[in-house]
Amino acid sequence: MFGDLSEFHAWFAARRRANACRISRVPLDDLDGWHFHADTGNLAHRTGQFFSVEGLEVRTDHREVESWSQPIIVQPEIGILGILVKKFDGVPHCLMQAKMEPGNINTVQLSPTVQATRSNYSRVHQGQAVPYLDEFIAPRRGRVVFDALQSEQGSWFLAKRNRNLIVEVTGDVPVGDDFCWLSLRQLHDLLLVENLVNMDSRTVLAGLPPPGTSGPQRVHNDEGALYPTEQILSWLTEAKTRYLLDRRRLPLAAVRNWTRTPDRIAHERDMYFRVVGIDVEATNREVSRWSQPMLAPLHEGVVAFVGRWIGTTYHVLVQVRTEAGTADVVEISPTVNCAPANYDGLPPARRPRFLDYVLAAPASQIKVDVRHSEEGGRFYHAQNRYLLVDVPDDFPTQAGDDFIWISVRQLAGIVRYGSHVSVEARSLLACLHGWLARQERVTAGNGLGLAGPGVRP
Repeated sequence: MFGDLSEFHAWFAARRRANACRISRVPLDDLDGWHFHADTGNLAHRTGQFFSVEGLEVRTDHREVESWSQPIIVQPEIGILGILVKKFDGVPHCLMQAKMEPGNINTVQLSPTVQATRSNYSRVHQGQAVPYLDEFIAPRRGRVVFDALQSEQGSWFLAKRNRNLIVEVTGDVPVGDDFCWLSLRQLHDLLLVENLVNMDSRTVLAGLPPPGTSGPQRVHNDEGALYPTEQILSWLTEAKTRYLLDRRRLPLAAVRNWTRTPDRIAHERDMYFRVVGIDVEATNREVSRWSQPMLAPLHEGVVAFVGRWIGTTYHVLVQVRTEAGTADVVEISPTVNCAPANYDGLPPARRPRFLDYVLAAPASQIKVDVRHSEEGGRFYHAQNRYLLVDVPDDFPTQAGDDFIWISVRQLAGIVRYGSHVSVEARSLLACLHGWLARQERVTAGNGLGLAGPGVRP
């Protein structure tokens, strides 16, 4: 445990220095253990496990174009993302890990206690066992605080899900060299630090009650909300039945408008993303060396909530969004979720709604502005700018059929259902919790107090 965050940052810097790694770009044809199938062109591991890169053809009436094909990561196995929680002097702390992932912008970031695919924790790679894994597999000794199957990036994964777990323990927990206990208050502050708390940690932390919640979190917490939770869930179900998403897996070699060279797979106009190869050496992973393909986006994304007070309760504007790999037609997504460079030169009618509003927002309206890496085990230097843009009271409450205002407490409750809220929205919600926690401390310091998370005094 750390008395303050300066102690944490010193420890984190020491772990970076202690664990050496080397990450090199290599041609796809030279990836050790990987090969292109002669018949399909699919890129897969020799064991048939981990994941593969295949082709997907998509038809939908809920995107800017009606049909396209693309490479996509196929990883049907369900991994575990788990955070261990323990109270010290009555204060909950989370056991976090300084973990190297080859795709992270700065290599080492703060990961959950356990972050492992089924192939990893079943030791297909014949490497070391995953520390603390037994704490998350039944029969476990701790109390389950949160347990849900959650989606991953639908634009790059085909219906990928991971099990997000938070388990509270009371007994002794040995702390490994790369692990540390952090209080929720400290984590809330670190969520607002650029490229420090990784995506897997953010998605799990989104499953915790919002800051300021006292007592057990209610799944339905509609106090002060513009709409009841039942209406929001009905709105989501209506969208799933209204829109079409038809997909067909293709041989990678048959994907239109994409080309393969020895070094990469890329769109013919060099847009969207590339599939590249890397070779890795690391001293603090279950295996010390491996190769793999990675998906490398070409541009930074923008993930933004437009937020406002409605009465005494803070709300964010969310949308239903369809991606190529979305498991169930649509998910609840942030107000804006795109790579703006993909829409350069298009007229306003063909650009994502609210994108230009968010990009033009003055500094006085921007309450959260932090860049975070995406999943560093599959994506190479994928980074999004996470924003909360606070809008005035005269901002419209009606934004069309695909958008709805939802209170922060309601969104946190719906996350606990699993597979309703996109990974981008969960990541941004975790950052929003960091902002709300900071606001709560400022308000309490002024002697005002707060009635709960996202509630005006």
